[in-house]
Amino acid sequence: MAHVEEGSLADRLGLQPGDRLISINGHILRDVIDYHFFAADEELGVEVERADQRLAFHVQREYGEEFGLQFTDDVFDGVRRCNNSCAYCFVDQMPPGLRSTLYIKDDDYRYSFLHGNFITLSNWTEEDWERVAEQHLSPLYISVHATALELRRRIFGNPRLPDVRAQLRRLADLGIEVHTQIVVLPGLNDGPYLQQTLDHLTALYPAVRSIGVVPVGLTKYHPAGFRLLTAQEERAIMRQIMPRQAENRRQFGVALIYPSDELYLRAGFPIPSAGEYDGFPQMENGIGLVRQLLGEWEKIKAEGLAFRRGRGVLVCGTLIAPLLGQIVRELKYESPLDIILLPVENEFFGPTVTVSGLLTSGDVVATLGNRSLGDVVFLPRVMFDAAGSVTLDDLTVGDIETRLGVTVTIPGTIRDMVNQFGITP
Repeated sequence: MAHVEEGSLADRLGLQPGDRLISINGHILRDVIDYHFFAADEELGVEVERADQRLAFHVQREYGEEFGLQFTDDVFDGVRRCNNSCAYCFVDQMPPGLRSTLYIKDDDYRYSFLHGNFITLSNWTEEDWERVAEQHLSPLYISVHATALELRRRIFGNPRLPDVRAQLRRLADLGIEVHTQIVVLPGLNDGPYLQQTLDHLTALYPAVRSIGVVPVGLTKYHPAGFRLLTAQEERAIMRQIMPRQAENRRQFGVALIYPSDELYLRAGFPIPSAGEYDGFPQMENGIGLVRQLLGEWEKIKAEGLAFRRGRGVLVCGTLIAPLLGQIVRELKYESPLDIILLPVENEFFGPTVTVSGLLTSGDVVATLGNRSLGDVVFLPRVMFDAAGSVTLDDLTVGDIETRLGVTVTIPGTIRDMVNQFGITP
């Protein structure tokens, strides 16, 4: 246990941070999902381990009353690891020396349910199916890539990979909704195979709630035989998808298929309106972030700008730089702020990696080190881990401040950035 909420049922029982929750009503707990599921009963028999002692408690829970525990991790029995051998796997394309957690190839349906992590369904047991049905773990996020069985086995490097169409139909029969993604690899699952995969997934609507289409990402450490999509291929994919979006909207009321932001930017297509994202079902996959950025900036402008003077540097990856450049130009025109946009070339992973979320502190410091940086440096929030603590190469904001000699902040939104200079709507 990491935290016991004051005044909660757990607090009244005398449970303490550091205690280990073993079971509730005889059910050995595997994760926080089990905890919430079994702690919903009215009569609770709780077994706890404290130091070398086993303690037992019995308590009556009022309807709606929370038990009141937080845990150091979401899973108690270890992370379920990936059993595939994808040649393009991004984890395998990372050099040594990064955060240790980045090298964990998880393929755990619990993280899919809790956090939107994409899984492959390649390692499920019958017990997993029964549990997903019993606890109604919905929605789940599934990496499909292709529905043609042998092609999918080739992509995943797993000759025993189950038939994902049958698995998705079984999930649908259980009432489990899924969000899916297709990572497009040129010459493998594009063209007619992409068309087939989109056909099969669309036929499973509404159990399939969304289909994200993402271009493969490759670092300079990628294995031989793989390449990025060309701009021409990306435009062809967009032309393949857009009529289907229109047809889906006529038939279902939603587009269902959502190309990634990278596809729009690299293929040169305009970013859709917010309404065309249908509630942003794949925001955790990074699809729609650019539209949210643009929408937020439009709101800020509509509120009126009033800033104190200030100077700063806004850091970003090279892909988003043209769009952010327009925002910075408008900001400088409307205010006394002197903001410099500084795109950082990704030397660590290679120039083919252009997104802000894969920038390292080393590249940022090397790029900014000999420049006049003004009052503050704004780094992309997506450069850091979920807690906002460390970068991919394991430096904190404080570490970067020390190396640059200037205040560093990590705004989560464009509004956070402008608020730094005292916006008064």
